[in-house]
Amino acid sequence: MDQTRIENLILVTRDQNGIATITINRPKSLNSLTRPMIVRLARQINALGKDDSVRVIILTGSGRAFCSGVDLTAAEEVFKGDVKDVEADPAAQMEQCKKPIIGAVNGFAVTAGFEIALACDILIASKGAKFMDTHSRFGIFPSWGLSQKLSRVIGANRAREASLTAMPISGEQAESWGLVNHAVEEGEVLKKAREVAEAIIKNNQDMVLKYKAVINDGLKLDLAHALSLEKERAHAYYSGMTKDQFQKMQEFIAGRSSKTPSSKL
Repeated sequence: MDQTRIENLILVTRDQNGIATITINRPKSLNSLTRPMIVRLARQINALGKDDSVRVIILTGSGRAFCSGVDLTAAEEVFKGDVKDVEADPAAQMEQCKKPIIGAVNGFAVTAGFEIALACDILIASKGAKFMDTHSRFGIFPSWGLSQKLSRVIGANRAREASLTAMPISGEQAESWGLVNHAVEEGEVLKKAREVAEAIIKNNQDMVLKYKAVINDGLKLDLAHALSLEKERAHAYYSGMTKDQFQKMQEFIAGRSSKTPSSKL
């Protein structure tokens, strides 16, 4: 598969506000992933995470799907690749990315596509979206986190039912279970994702990055150790601030307190 073709299948656009959008663009195949697409997706997430001009990443799919998983016609090429190759693992790259990632799920998010959705920091879905874990149906072993993450988000019993039955979870159901932040009308998914992204951009960029990191790192720990982590990072943050920075913080807060908040989600 030539490089231009691969680039067209994983499209990357940037705007002047600092929002980068990655679109999985293989709609006739419901955005199923080939090995070259997986590698490019991982590399683009890595690159955008290091790009200082990018502040928020939106990940979506074209047509009727977010991502329907791995292209099973090329399954051997994908599954016999090194599943421990972090450089070519989109989910791992998303977890390591410092920038907030918003998933805009406009249709099917199936198996590997479900795992990619779970690697996002914030999820927006259409009400009619379908989240499905078909690993057990097709005899595929999960390797991008679905067996561990889903139970932590929606609870073990619900996760077992979803994964062992391979039954779909609608966008509306996903919202009620806390799997997605917002379930919106079809056609409104990208608009809502951009609203959330623009609200993030209005805030202190350095603190956005530090806040995402402390939340995500703390989730890997028990509560006592997570609280200690917050204390340690807060101490390091304030210890590194100068008197001038404290003065600017106070001036900013004083100025904002006299204004009506400008952003609503």
